[in-house]
Amino acid sequence: MFDWEDLRYFIVFAQERSLSAAARKLNVDHATVARRISALESSLNVKLVDRRPRSYVLTVDGERIAQSGQRMESESFAVQRTAQTGQESHAGEVTVSAPPAMACALIAPRIKLLREQYPLLSLQLIGSLGSASLSRREADIAVRLSRPKEPDLVVRKVATVSFALYGSQDYLANTAPQDRVFIAYDESLDQSPQQVWLKEQAGDRPILLRSNDLNIQANFVQAGAGIAALPGFLGARYGLQAVEAEGPRLERDVWLLVHNDIRHIPSVQAVMSFLVSCFERINQWPLNPVPVP
Repeated sequence: MFDWEDLRYFIVFAQERSLSAAARKLNVDHATVARRISALESSLNVKLVDRRPRSYVLTVDGERIAQSGQRMESESFAVQRTAQTGQESHAGEVTVSAPPAMACALIAPRIKLLREQYPLLSLQLIGSLGSASLSRREADIAVRLSRPKEPDLVVRKVATVSFALYGSQDYLANTAPQDRVFIAYDESLDQSPQQVWLKEQAGDRPILLRSNDLNIQANFVQAGAGIAALPGFLGARYGLQAVEAEGPRLERDVWLLVHNDIRHIPSVQAVMSFLVSCFERINQWPLNPVPVP
């Protein structure tokens, strides 16, 4: 009989295809993942991976067992979701995954309202740029900037967020347009609509600072280090000045996601209603663009 925890580690490795990526997903070191895979091989008496100098590669048996394990894992998550539907009170823990800037600026400041209305409800708010899997219970509810295609999810558009180019007032007043530099995402988000739009606006002007976190980018801008593409609510929060951009303004739709199996649980419904209220006035802040000389 094998250890189910060993199988869970192996499934994550099979999904990520690297020890380091699996370790980050599981919040352990890569040696722990390797040890779990070895333990599963010993229990099953099957070679699951080829150990190469710089990587682990799934064997044919490894691929087959990973697929079976993923089906078993999916069924176990389905059992958990079914059990959740028996809840009749606004109690228990609900996990929400949202982009860090939105979690910090739009959701967290209003949390007192949720606590006052539902004192027995526990909320776990995860700021994540990735797409948490609702099927695998990495979150109960997710906020995303792109509409998902998974068939078992209930999707609701809750807002449209406008982006603009932002700089500090001192930087814009003392730096000629042709001398302005830009602040962007790192390479992991090079294909995002915000990054593509920013690069179009920058043209030949340099990108000298990068971060995968919009709050860090906003801090750079506030310090007078350059211009970044930020949502209006973040520009207002940091007291920044919008700059008139070339062409149409960038807008992204905001989507609220929940798995169909748990959508009617009272605690989940309460948190979803709370999240909708957090995004109701997302574009209340004027962009106040400064005309480019």
